[in-house]
Amino acid sequence: MASPQPVGGHAMYNVTIITDEKRFETLKDAMEAIGITGMTITRALGFGIEKGRTEFYRGAKVSAKLLPKVRVEMVVSKVSPRTIIETAKKVLYTGNYGDGKVFVSAIDNAVKIRTGEEGYDALQDYPVAAKK
Repeated sequence: MASPQPVGGHAMYNVTIITDEKRFETLKDAMEAIGITGMTITRALGFGIEKGRTEFYRGAKVSAKLLPKVRVEMVVSKVSPRTIIETAKKVLYTGNYGDGKVFVSAIDNAVKIRTGEEGYDALQDYPVAAKK
């Protein structure tokens, strides 16, 4: 079964990046530099193969099973997911476990509630006219 055409005929994608929260500012700056104008940020706890780390609390060894992460979500139509992926890989790569993951999925529609615009138009950022 073929997926339906996105509203407005423009392809839209949700790109989600999960990485160490300490790397967020670097990632945000890099995304802004390639033209990303909005993102949703969620603090998260999680682990992958690194399985947490050992920390010390008041001199006692404590196993930290869940690591602080940040989940960055962007719905895009002008910037290609490949550009986002390559930029994220460039700024997040350390070669160590925990560098992060990128997930990309197609979006069928988006609706800007304030204006009622849908599809591609809902993702465009226009300056709001000043009220008189």
